[in-house]
Amino acid sequence: MASNPKKIVLAYSGGLDTSVILKWLIETYRCEVIAFCADLGQGEELQPVRAKALKTGASKVYIEDVREEFVRDFVFPMLRANAIYEGAYMLGTSIARPLIAKRQVEIARIEGADAIAHGATGKGNDQVRFELTAFALNPEIRIIAPWREWSLNSRDALIAYAKKHGIPVPVTKAKPYSMDRNLLHLSFEGGVLEDPWAEPPASTFVLAVPPEKAPNKPTYIEVEYEKGNPVAVDGKRMSPAKLLAYLNDVGGKNGVGRVDMVENRFVGIKCRGVYETPGGSILHAAHRAVESITMDREVMHLRDSWIPRYAELVYYGFWFSPEREMLQAAVDKAQENVTGTARLKLLKGGITVVGRKAPKDVLLYNPELATFGADQVYNQADATGFIRLNALRLRVRARLAGRKG
Repeated sequence: MASNPKKIVLAYSGGLDTSVILKWLIETYRCEVIAFCADLGQGEELQPVRAKALKTGASKVYIEDVREEFVRDFVFPMLRANAIYEGAYMLGTSIARPLIAKRQVEIARIEGADAIAHGATGKGNDQVRFELTAFALNPEIRIIAPWREWSLNSRDALIAYAKKHGIPVPVTKAKPYSMDRNLLHLSFEGGVLEDPWAEPPASTFVLAVPPEKAPNKPTYIEVEYEKGNPVAVDGKRMSPAKLLAYLNDVGGKNGVGRVDMVENRFVGIKCRGVYETPGGSILHAAHRAVESITMDREVMHLRDSWIPRYAELVYYGFWFSPEREMLQAAVDKAQENVTGTARLKLLKGGITVVGRKAPKDVLLYNPELATFGADQVYNQADATGFIRLNALRLRVRARLAGRKG
């Protein structure tokens, strides 16, 4: 049996799970617990979180604004790769975990803590993401995962524990959603959403209005890119975090970015998730549009073949892995000429690309080549030999088939 840790750094949000965990760690291990809360753009005042953690027994509380680092160093690299998991999930929760765990390990080093703890359940993906990151950055760190140790095996049990110890929690038995919010998305799991046939209640969604209630008049926006990164909207340059927050607002007002899916967790369980990713959805469409006129065909097709693997690495928790870093280097090489502007039309949940342009030094689209009108550049007769050479193996195959009757 390992000896009790002397000091623990807990990834703390102030929600049901981590509120109970903070008290449980103190009671179980009889040691000092430091609470760490990362401001990833949750859209709420976090100072009450500090007071709540201290009242529940934390010896110290770290609340750190990491919004710019989150978008610049985690979200944007992932968006440069066009990473989407299983064709729908834009990895909003997945991409936040490595940053939280990274900073958690750094605080443990600063504070001389010998353990870290998290509130991820033993059934989910987050436990893997937190712990793979922690071990990648500190192979000797001790990790405590209460959901894999305690007897509190349900949300109802946690609510009862919280009430017993006077811990206020935002979750009730009537609305037992598990919610996660940051600048990239808002997710919902659990409760009534566990029935994959049941439509999410209207009250579930927060960021995006129902598409049918969005304005009847389209909203046009222009997103400008430099080397694969968005830098401005409608001509106004913004920092990464401010740009994403602005697009969340614009997209949300137009009902953009709602996703309802059943996904395959890394641990082997299928789970229904409901997501809102308005800004990320806009950036994905705009990025693809700029790539379409600035990226070489074979480079694009090769990069696209990596998307499922890259998305899996993020989803599974391998952000700080050599294979993800290798893929990132290749992706970023492919983005060197992805500079330009996409014009988008947002209307009742839809995103339509209606224009794209790029500087001449990176523009691969040539109107003289693409035209259906008369031109002096492309000799159409050249296509005859091109087609016959590509058809050669097909003709050989057909002749063999004919011989076989």
